Amino acid sequence: MPRRHLESSSRWLAAAGALCAGLAVGLGAYASHGVDGEAQARLGLAALFLFGHGLSLTALAPRALRNLGQFALALLLLGVVVFSATLGLSVLFGTPTTAAPWGGSLMMLGWLLYAIDALRTS
Repeated sequence: MPRRHLESSSRWLAAAGALCAGLAVGLGAYASHGVDGEAQARLGLAALFLFGHGLSLTALAPRALRNLGQFALALLLLGVVVFSATLGLSVLFGTPTTAAPWGGSLMMLGWLLYAIDALRTS
């Protein structure tokens, strides 16, 4: 893949990470002030994962200039969106949380692939 395309992908991943982190702040505030009990715990967990992975994407995306690193970060983004959205939708609309493990699995796979990519020599 041409370097220019990888750099463009890195910018998009970093921007998506920043949006996740920003959304996490609002979701965390809503969890703290808008709901109680299990709903608060679910939204708080969704916000925690969104913020942590958003920050990670923002920091790591400029360093992932190989295909595997880019793919790993894309999996992290997809996983955190699926996981957090599943928890958020369950609170807001009463939907089941059956997709949350898929999101968690995608995040774990993304982190594993990123570790493999980091250990590869340039």
